[in-house]
Amino acid sequence: MLGLSALAWLVLAAGAALVGVAKTAVSGAGALAVVLFVAVLPARESTGTLLPLLLVGDLVALAVYRRHADWAVLARVLPGVVPGLLLGAWFLGVAGDGTVQLAIGVLLLVLLVGQLLAGPRLQAMAASEAGPGGAPTALALAAGVGAGFATMTANAAGPLMTGYLLLLGLPVLGFLGTVAWFFFLVNLAKLPLSSGLGLITRDGLLLDLALVPALLLGAWAGVHAIRRVDRGTFERVALAAGIMSAGVLVVTA
Repeated sequence: MLGLSALAWLVLAAGAALVGVAKTAVSGAGALAVVLFVAVLPARESTGTLLPLLLVGDLVALAVYRRHADWAVLARVLPGVVPGLLLGAWFLGVAGDGTVQLAIGVLLLVLLVGQLLAGPRLQAMAASEAGPGGAPTALALAAGVGAGFATMTANAAGPLMTGYLLLLGLPVLGFLGTVAWFFFLVNLAKLPLSSGLGLITRDGLLLDLALVPALLLGAWAGVHAIRRVDRGTFERVALAAGIMSAGVLVVTA
């Protein structure tokens, strides 16, 4: 893995920078990072290699946005994540790389395109399922299961969570703080599962260490860019990035 060409390193560095952007600005950009890692590494290996890098990005995001989380939203969506993670771990154990990639791409496209076509109705459903005291609801549980499955199999739950949280109408900082805590907790939960599947390796960790500067550069760019973006533009960019990323996953599967 460490005997990579200069072009491969450039692609991976771009992917790491996109992780930084995803963690501090547009979470949908994380799926583009997944695509770039899969372009260089085998799909299963790329999943385990990307996870520690995502955790570094999570820590950066928490350092910036940790005070802005909506814990009621997290309380509703997190209960569905555990069965999603377990389902994803099982799927990784039985499915090939192409099948995993295709499944994730289709899942993301269904959610994001569905939001574009039925946005007002989905927003009304989300509002009606607000859930007193942060109680889990059908929509929240479905989002949690889908996100758990998507993040376990391909580290690609960013667009899915983007779609769900945009439905709730969170302000930009509330959105980013909620996403930061969600993925930090979920990625920590993934560590023992990924390790048990043999996806986290010594070479992968060394690769991650080399890519941290690129991630930090992307995070810096994301923090500065998000301050200049209004909510409407933020939503359009987030949805566009998610749909484009999902499309690439489907086409290249």
